[in-house]
Amino acid sequence: MYVKPKKHLGQHFLTDLSVAKRIADSLRADRCSTVLEVGCGTGVLTKFLLERTDITLYGAEVDPESVAYLHEHYPQFAPRLIEGDFLRMDLAQRFPDGVNVIGNFPYNISSQIFFKILEYRDRVPEAVGMVQREVAVRIAEKPGTKDYGILSVFLQAFYDIEYLFTVGEGVFNPPPKVKSAVIRLTRNGVERLGCDEVLFARVVKAVFNQRRKTIRNSLRAAFGDLGGDEHAFFPLRPEVLNVAQFVELTDWVAGRLPRNNRT
Repeated sequence: MYVKPKKHLGQHFLTDLSVAKRIADSLRADRCSTVLEVGCGTGVLTKFLLERTDITLYGAEVDPESVAYLHEHYPQFAPRLIEGDFLRMDLAQRFPDGVNVIGNFPYNISSQIFFKILEYRDRVPEAVGMVQREVAVRIAEKPGTKDYGILSVFLQAFYDIEYLFTVGEGVFNPPPKVKSAVIRLTRNGVERLGCDEVLFARVVKAVFNQRRKTIRNSLRAAFGDLGGDEHAFFPLRPEVLNVAQFVELTDWVAGRLPRNNRT
């Protein structure tokens, strides 16, 4: 049975077994033995994950053709293969004791997958994903660089990020037009940010959506004139602030914003 990669699903099937094994081995699974592979495709990564005796593997696959292929080639995996959209899953209900996430993530929804992981951060202790290299760089980048942005701040607030290795275009069918990379997210010790987290998200988005402006001008555009004294962050641009400084900035905004305008 042949599974044709589908452009609308962002499918680029990994064909290099050595890369697949390296990805599978990158998952430590030392805090949780339950693992969910997102986008199993034709099972190239699945094969090596099933060989691991320290984990229990589940799969999420939205493509019926890929599901049929996996049932045929990995019958022992079929009872734990979920046919459906990972982005619509209630991970708390399906995996009440927690779950690690791994996969060759479809490029067209990779950022949404990471936001999903972030939503269930208290139940996802670790994630390993192969994505477009530019997305991996953006997630792992530190403050002070042009690639540091919204996704960097949100994920680094709750996860330690490691850029593991780069993957060339030639190991996929069809080959993508860009390089890929594998990153690992490990849940850090931060349970809560210590500020209004809804407002934190608004502040981060507001300043990065106009990242060429100073923080003062971006905040004014998003929230109006907040008044108050000059803040040390005002003349700066958002890419220089780390997570702790964004928390501080959020507290400053919260102190000047009417409570009914914080959501």
